[in-house]
Amino acid sequence: MVEQMKEREVTDVATLKALADPLRLAVLGALMKHDPEPLSVKEIAAELEEAPTKLYRHVKQLEQAELVFVAETRLVSGIVESRYRSAQHSLRLSPQVYAEGDEPPAALGAMLAAMDLVRADFQRKFLAGRVDLTPAAQGNPLPGKFAHTSVRLTREQLLKLRARLDEALDEVFGYGESTDPDAVEVNLFALMYTVKPEPPQPN
Repeated sequence: MVEQMKEREVTDVATLKALADPLRLAVLGALMKHDPEPLSVKEIAAELEEAPTKLYRHVKQLEQAELVFVAETRLVSGIVESRYRSAQHSLRLSPQVYAEGDEPPAALGAMLAAMDLVRADFQRKFLAGRVDLTPAAQGNPLPGKFAHTSVRLTREQLLKLRARLDEALDEVFGYGESTDPDAVEVNLFALMYTVKPEPPQPN
């Protein structure tokens, strides 16, 4: 019996490669969402609106990276069907995977996959009329937020902003999943980065 971790810190390149695909991230997200209920590949496919045949290889890659595990099996029409669970409640990238070297940081593929997943999920839900970004002042009882900016800040301003973002995110992660019947699904994606000056060009 595999023991599920509360949080997994990703430190190795093999796991990062397994995470460097938006569809695999979506599979992992579906299993985390339904935990502790195990799901078959067909059930995951229905959740993601994908063909089951498209997912088998991805699920196996996640299993090889020990990100998911077979929680149970059952016989369906004479065929053994595996049902999967996530091997952890949450994932966190270790600071060391952002280290720069001669090659791009190992975390880059996983971060880009997460961005692609957020984009595809937002587009699908927005086009289905399930996302309303109008402000509360216009009568939206559950207002969202979209903002994008590039601004020059002092070091002090940057550190203050980062601390406030950390505080807000820690608060969100501390909530856990609400069982209130009026609870709604909230999706949050945060990315803030500083940009180093371009190196001087040789004369």
